Amino acid sequence: MPRIRVLVVDDAVVMRKMISEALGSDAQLEVVGTAANGKIALQKISQVNPDILTMDIEMPEMDGIQTVRELRKTYPKLPVIMFSTLTLKGAESTFEALDAGATDYVTKPSNVGNIAEGLERLKNELIPKIKTHCRHIPPPPPTVGAPAGNSTGFTGILPASSAARPALKTSPAPAKSTPPAVLCIGCSTGGPNALAAVFKDITRPLPVPVVIVQHMPPLFTQMLAERLGKGSPLKFHEGQEGQLVEAGNVYIAPGGRHMEVRRDGAVVRLHLHDGPPENSCRPAVDVLFRSVSTVYGGATLALIMTGMGQDGLHGCTVLRERGATILDQDEATSVVWGMPGYVAEAGLAHQILPLQEIAGVLLRLLPATRP
Repeated sequence: MPRIRVLVVDDAVVMRKMISEALGSDAQLEVVGTAANGKIALQKISQVNPDILTMDIEMPEMDGIQTVRELRKTYPKLPVIMFSTLTLKGAESTFEALDAGATDYVTKPSNVGNIAEGLERLKNELIPKIKTHCRHIPPPPPTVGAPAGNSTGFTGILPASSAARPALKTSPAPAKSTPPAVLCIGCSTGGPNALAAVFKDITRPLPVPVVIVQHMPPLFTQMLAERLGKGSPLKFHEGQEGQLVEAGNVYIAPGGRHMEVRRDGAVVRLHLHDGPPENSCRPAVDVLFRSVSTVYGGATLALIMTGMGQDGLHGCTVLRERGATILDQDEATSVVWGMPGYVAEAGLAHQILPLQEIAGVLLRLLPATRP
């Protein structure tokens, strides 16, 4: 069976070796070449025919951002996973790479005690993303006695063929005498660009607060809030402990911490904590959505967008039981139809929408003047 062909692009010999060794530990992957900068990488693509690239951002001669821009002129669909440093500069460069057309990113191993620990982190973070973005590559046949539904090694994605899925179930949004009192959003892979696309079309203040979990590391969520807030009629914040939750404001869960909403007398405040990860995530969409269901109940408008895994499924289940309205991004416009796909397959979504229609529906459901 074919293996996923990976081209590793990094100017550091040590990183090229470490990435190659980590990927070589998986039988479904094959490192078909390496390159020390973007110029060499562009030349090698036609030679080695990779299914996906991993790419450093800072490289001599042609850096990762320049390379992605050039690559997209000829290879608009070839997945590219960027390697970023866990710094503000690294976060800013990562967003520039995503804007240029990069598919996804991982952060370089840092604060690890030894090479073995760094390798393990690479395996845990990079390999699942490669398999997710290359789900069109046929997986090897299941081994005898392997558990059903878990033979591919892929994590957090749905079957690639829509014919393999049951018919998606949607139901009309419930008619309510009062509009929603909060908008909660969950997203992951592809989320930063998807959020930017939605909020670009939100041209007036919203009459409710917005709370968001976007799976990102520390520092990256601060940068995301700053970028989304530029030129917006809404006020964006990286959430802080005890912060008042007010209409017209958007609160993004800080990387590495769970975020909840809690009622404090007549007001609602944010609560941050370091509880255990859920769905291997912290912050987790489920944690936020469960707290929203407790505070706002059926007066909630929820939106699940592009992302890997099934974080948000349990939270949407609880919200739906409380009478909330749930919107879902469709498969065609999602980078990965994992999170919204699981919600859709569970029949929890009232509407499944392409990305370009989400802002219009939000504005219709959240009128400027509340009755």
